Amino acid sequence: MLERFVKQTTFSSQEDFMKNFKIIVPENFNFGYDVVDEWAKTDPDKKALCWINDKGEHIDFTFADIKRESDKTASYFSSLGIGHGDMVMLILKRRFEFWFSIIALHKLGAICIPATHLLTEKDIIYRCNAADIKMIVAVGDDIVIDHINRSIEKSPTLQHIVSIGPKVPEGWEDFHKGIEDAAPFVKPEHPNTNSDTSLLYFTSGTTGNPKMVIHDFTYPLGHIITGAYWHNLTPDSLHFTLADTGWGKAVWGKLYGQWIVGATVFVYDFEKFAADDVLKMISKYKITSFCAPPTVFRFFIREDLTKYDISSLKYCTIAGEALNPKVYEEFYRLTGIKLMEGFGQTETTLTIATYPWVTPKPGSMGIRNPQYDIDLLTSDGRRAEDGEQGQIVIHTDNGKPLGLFKGYYRDPELTKEAYHDNVYYTGDVAWRDEDGYFWFVGRADDVIKSSGYRIGPFEVESALMTHPAVVECAITGVPDEVRGQVVKATIVLSKEYKDKAGEALVKEIQDHVKRVTAPYKYPRIVEFTDELPKTISGKIKRVDIRKADDSK
Repeated sequence: MLERFVKQTTFSSQEDFMKNFKIIVPENFNFGYDVVDEWAKTDPDKKALCWINDKGEHIDFTFADIKRESDKTASYFSSLGIGHGDMVMLILKRRFEFWFSIIALHKLGAICIPATHLLTEKDIIYRCNAADIKMIVAVGDDIVIDHINRSIEKSPTLQHIVSIGPKVPEGWEDFHKGIEDAAPFVKPEHPNTNSDTSLLYFTSGTTGNPKMVIHDFTYPLGHIITGAYWHNLTPDSLHFTLADTGWGKAVWGKLYGQWIVGATVFVYDFEKFAADDVLKMISKYKITSFCAPPTVFRFFIREDLTKYDISSLKYCTIAGEALNPKVYEEFYRLTGIKLMEGFGQTETTLTIATYPWVTPKPGSMGIRNPQYDIDLLTSDGRRAEDGEQGQIVIHTDNGKPLGLFKGYYRDPELTKEAYHDNVYYTGDVAWRDEDGYFWFVGRADDVIKSSGYRIGPFEVESALMTHPAVVECAITGVPDEVRGQVVKATIVLSKEYKDKAGEALVKEIQDHVKRVTAPYKYPRIVEFTDELPKTISGKIKRVDIRKADDSK
C-alpha cells in the first residue's frame, strides 16, 4: 500500500530522506476508499484493529471487517440525512465504533469532529453553534448523555443524537440497530475533492474559546511520515498509541499513517490510566511499537519493569509535550530503547522528529520533516542563527504542504494572524543547534524576558522536575521593576514533601535549579499548590496563573 503513495519507501540517511521523499497525491483522494477498501480488496484477512477493554473483552477486526462495518455505518448515517459537508461530532472515547464512524463519514464526504467525553453542557452548546453540528454520535453513559440532553434546546442545528450504548435513552437513535438495519451502501457519485474539508478539531488554547482547525481530504497522506518513518512501522507491526479518540493524537497514531503502512492498530479501552495495566497490555499482546506523552514514561520508570515481559517492544516514540532528558536516559537504561521524540500541532502533521536513521539527542525534538519548509524567526523578523531562539514557522511559497491546515473555520482574521504572506506562525519558540536539531523553548506568549535574558518555561520546568519533591510545575513571568520580569514556579508537591512546604524547601528547590541549569534561570518566586489550572485537553493554562498574580 505504501508504494502507491510514496515514490521511494526506504532511506539510509537524513540527506537521502530530505532529497528523495515524495508523496504521490491521487485526484479526489479518500482514505475510506483508497486505503481501507483497497486493503479489504487486496488483503481482506489482514488484521487492522486489535481492540481490548478493561473488562476483558477482546475483538479483532480485519480490513474486510472495517470495510463492511464502515459501509453499513455510512448507509445508516446517509439514511439520517448526513452527506457531503455535514458536520458530525463523535464522542466515542476509545470504542471501536469510532473507526466505523470516521471512515463512514469520509466515505460520505461529511466532516468529522472528534471530541472528548469530558465536554460539559456549555462546551457542547458552543461547538454545536460554532460549527452548525447536525449530528452527535456518542457513548451511552450517564454523564455524556446528561450533558448532551441539556445542550439540545440551545443547539438548533442538531438534528440527530445517536448512542452506541450501553444505554440508548428516549429520543436517541440506536447506533447498532441502525447499522444492522441499514440498506446496502451505495457510494456517492462524487464524495469529495482533495480540497474539501474532512476534519474539524476544536483545539483548546490557553486563552479564549477553542479554535476550529479544519483539514482537507489529503490530510491522511501527510501522516505517511508519522506512521512509516517516525513510528517506524511495517505491515507486521502491532502499534499502540495511548490516546483517546477525542484528541488529534488519535488520528496521528491510531488510524491514518498506521493503516497506509498496513500495521495493526492496538486499542486499549480503559477508564482510568494505570502504568501497571498498560505495561501488562504491552507484555500480553506483544506490542512492537508504542507512542505516548512523556508523562506516561515517567510513570513507567517508577515501575519495576523486570516484572513485565516487554521484549516484543522494539520502538518507542514520544510527543505531546517536551521530553525531559532524565526520563529518556532512565528509560534507555532500563530497557535499551531510545525514545524518539516528535513535534507537531493540531494545525499540522508531524513537523519535526527523530527518525530511525537519526541519533536522538535527549531533550531535542529532532530534525525537520521534508514535507515542511521550517525555519525560526526572531521577534524582529530575522532568521534565527544557530543557538538563537526564534518562533517556529512554516514557509509555503512553493504551495501548502500536505498536512497543513486549511485555516480556522469561520475566522478569517484569526487565520490571517497565524498564516499570512506564505508563512504559518506556529506560536512555538525553539532554537536549532549546529546539527539541525530543534530544541523546544515554549509558547511565544510564555517566554520570560528577565534582565535581558529570554527564558523558556520548559527549560526551567525540566530542571524542577529532576527534584524529587516536584510532581508537576508551571513556570511563568512576574512583572518586576528592576528586571522587567522574574521567574515564578508554581509547584505541585509529591505526597512525601507536602508537609515540608516552607522556606527551607523553597531554598532547596531554588538551589537545585541553579545547579541543574544556568543560575539566572532559577525561580525567584516559588508557590506551592494542590493542582495547576489546565485546559480540557490537559495543557497547563499559564495565563490563568499570570492573571491570578495580576489580581493580587
